[in-house]
Amino acid sequence: MTDIGALGGTLHHEEQRLEEQYPGVLGLDLKKRLLGPVLSLLVVAYLTLCFFAFDVPGVMEKARGDMAQLFALDAYAHKVHAKYQFKKANQGFVVSLEGNRRAIYKEQPDWIAQSAGQTSILLGNDGVLRFADDVVTYTHPEYEQAFTFKVGDGVPQFVSGADADWLKVSKTQVNARPSLYTRIWLTKSKVEVHRYFGGWENFWFDFDSGLNGLGVGELMSLAFSSERLDPDVSNIRFMFNEFWMNSEWQHGEVYFALLQTLIMAVVGTLIAGILALPLAFAAAANVNPVKLARTGVRRFFDFLRGVDMLIWSLIFIRAFGLGPLSGIFAIFFTDTGTFGKLFSEAIENADKKQAEGVQATGASPVQKYRFGLFPQILPLFISQMLYYLESNTRSATVIGALGAGGIGLKLIETMRTRQDWENTLYLIFLIIVVVMMMDQLSGWLRRKLIEGQA
Repeated sequence: MTDIGALGGTLHHEEQRLEEQYPGVLGLDLKKRLLGPVLSLLVVAYLTLCFFAFDVPGVMEKARGDMAQLFALDAYAHKVHAKYQFKKANQGFVVSLEGNRRAIYKEQPDWIAQSAGQTSILLGNDGVLRFADDVVTYTHPEYEQAFTFKVGDGVPQFVSGADADWLKVSKTQVNARPSLYTRIWLTKSKVEVHRYFGGWENFWFDFDSGLNGLGVGELMSLAFSSERLDPDVSNIRFMFNEFWMNSEWQHGEVYFALLQTLIMAVVGTLIAGILALPLAFAAAANVNPVKLARTGVRRFFDFLRGVDMLIWSLIFIRAFGLGPLSGIFAIFFTDTGTFGKLFSEAIENADKKQAEGVQATGASPVQKYRFGLFPQILPLFISQMLYYLESNTRSATVIGALGAGGIGLKLIETMRTRQDWENTLYLIFLIIVVVMMMDQLSGWLRRKLIEGQA
């Protein structure tokens, strides 16, 4: 009993200590104690409702994982087509990049060999395909028996071979995908093989450029060679022009579009800050004593920021047509309302003593706010504008996709084709780099202008 009493005293002492250290926590009533668990249950119930309301299971069931894999593969690899057409048998296998008729290789790659009327196509780890006398034989390293197909006389026929889940034979064609990097496609009119290779093909120079395929050493040697590739310009300038005018990757157009996006963000943010500053003084209670005027200016701010930037962009695209001007108007309309609210609240929260001190010296009302109030809120103004400049760089990309131009329009064009995913990844990479640079620049400007540090 003595031990139990001592234990009870110790617990009581500990309870008192916790009550003193965390007052009001142990003595909560039942409603307050249940508030946290009840809110957690409500959140879980809401998420469960959304899960079924948006038919997430149905969406996941319809998702095409194979197509997602192909899109991802096309983003970091390029595809080479080797096609044999029965109506043009004299041409043999025609090899082209991405199946483009204007990008046909003049010489057969080393993975295609011809001998004694037979064409052999090496598929790396996926085996070998042989074509001769209207018979296609495919040897896969994981299967002892070769796959044989009869072609050239109507619909291709599956002659022999094991059952494979990657082999699909229909009434009109044979479609085989032994791996993500290889496809064999047989129809009544052609035999076609697709092979994927890592890397962005023709990124530096397009397919028809005389510099295509040259190594770094060869390019360096040409750059400083006394023999000019073009008599009118230096070799370095010629190489830069070949890169800049690349018809496949369109570097010149891409960087010009990126510049348009930056102009939309910078000009839109700057105009919004310039317009919002005097309006913010008109909306501040400690500056403008007329309540009706203050209310009108505040409702004007609500109207500007109440309409989303994307909606404003659609309105201005309809009014001014396609181009960066529509994006600039959309940004500065929305940000004027946002800046006006933020700036006016900062003015109202500023210390009144400094303004009163300046007024006591006999300063005019304008001088009172210029020297007593404005220096206090200037760091906040600059900080907010720099933050929104960084944010508007991303927003200008989305606005551009709707038709305002810039890098966003280029991005949506590459996505619509469903074939140029490597170009899409390239543009996304540039956008991320620009946003990172804007973040670093805005941070440096904050330290330079606000903290007085270089």
